Amino acid sequence: MPQVPRQMSLIAFMQAQNCSNYVASWRHPASMSDFNSPEYYQRIARTLEDARFDLAFFDDRLAMPDIYGDDHRETVANGIRCVKLDPTVVLMSMAAATTRLGLGSTYSTTYYEPFHVARLFATLDLMTKGRVAWNVVTSLNNSEAENFGHEEHLEHDLRYDRADEFMEVVTSLWDSWEDDALIVDKQTGRFADPDKVHRLDYRGKYFSSKGPLTVPRSAQGHPVLLQAGQSGRGMAFAACWAELVFASYPSLEIGRKNYAYLKGEVEKAGRDPSMVKIAPAVKVIVAETAAQAEEQRALAASLAKPIDSLALLCEVLNVDFAKWDYDQPFTDQELASVSWHSLRDKVIAKTGRKNPSVRDFVEASGRGQFNDGPVFCGTPTQVADEMEEWFKMACDGFVLTASKIPGTYEDIARLVVPELQRRGLFRREYPGTTLRDALGLPRPATRSWRKNTERRRA
Repeated sequence: MPQVPRQMSLIAFMQAQNCSNYVASWRHPASMSDFNSPEYYQRIARTLEDARFDLAFFDDRLAMPDIYGDDHRETVANGIRCVKLDPTVVLMSMAAATTRLGLGSTYSTTYYEPFHVARLFATLDLMTKGRVAWNVVTSLNNSEAENFGHEEHLEHDLRYDRADEFMEVVTSLWDSWEDDALIVDKQTGRFADPDKVHRLDYRGKYFSSKGPLTVPRSAQGHPVLLQAGQSGRGMAFAACWAELVFASYPSLEIGRKNYAYLKGEVEKAGRDPSMVKIAPAVKVIVAETAAQAEEQRALAASLAKPIDSLALLCEVLNVDFAKWDYDQPFTDQELASVSWHSLRDKVIAKTGRKNPSVRDFVEASGRGQFNDGPVFCGTPTQVADEMEEWFKMACDGFVLTASKIPGTYEDIARLVVPELQRRGLFRREYPGTTLRDALGLPRPATRSWRKNTERRRA
């Protein structure tokens, strides 16, 4: 049989809120405003499934961006991600309107308990017949901490140390039931084989859990594990646990290097690099002509406001920029205290300043602005050319972000996907029923996680 060419993964970057990850998207004249309704998300879900997307993934935060000026008023007045619905509930409304589309949600290892997360995502996976993914995050700011009754956020590397143990508990709980444990024989009265349902009795430094989990295994074994850590510690965590990594590449050349590095780290962790998919986030503006695409790009970029950048930077860096003069350099101690290490390092590298200022963070990070990362803009052929080049050199697929909702996804489905299919780079039909089928990932055997843990602790 002829070998099937390598296929790229397409993932929609979603937010259960008033905007996409691009804050200004809600201001776009073509964006829908019924974001508090199930129809809003179901409309997007049907578009994505018709285009054979692998996954719709929800990012999340557990607080409004209210660190700038220690106030939420600017955030609310300007619609800066101030609405945050529970993405797992929204996910199920999309599941009801689809049968094949994968659905992922963010859930924090810092503010939830392992048993709760294990049961929630195992149940979601059963109710969607094996289409769910969990995006593992450690959370990152003091506003989130205060919402959960803590005075301040945990230190960066400590959060990942706890997260490693959190993952051991969750994956162990998912392994409580063997695949053939259920019997459900009414004649004999035997419901399940107790020898195939296992207690955990986990005792660690941060967590303990008796088990067993009360949810049997799903069609795909357990939910797909997503991760987006970009710091050195974050990538070490991803190398150990992630099956799909959301990357941030400022350029193709940097992406090529980071792609090779992370694949190498996965191999060092004793895992098969081909079984870990890496997908960078990119914006796509596509139209029938290049001139139309550039016009749409200019419109989208014009919608951003300076307050968007300030509010979002304070949120992820855990620093109140309102306390500094715009051009005042940060001290070494202040820089060491920020939550998002990779963003801090990016700004230092891009500006060449060891001690950047607020202005440097705003201008070099691009956060909250349209051009904060790669933008593939042009005709379907031009956009597909860029995607193909990146796919061959630096990634396994793309996390596609929206400047208008649902219009961006509709444009990609109508114009880009057929061109990718014509080139043999993207599927015409789903290969199976589960998210693992779509991503080309194997169904995990029970207790397979123990190998990762033993190597990490060695």
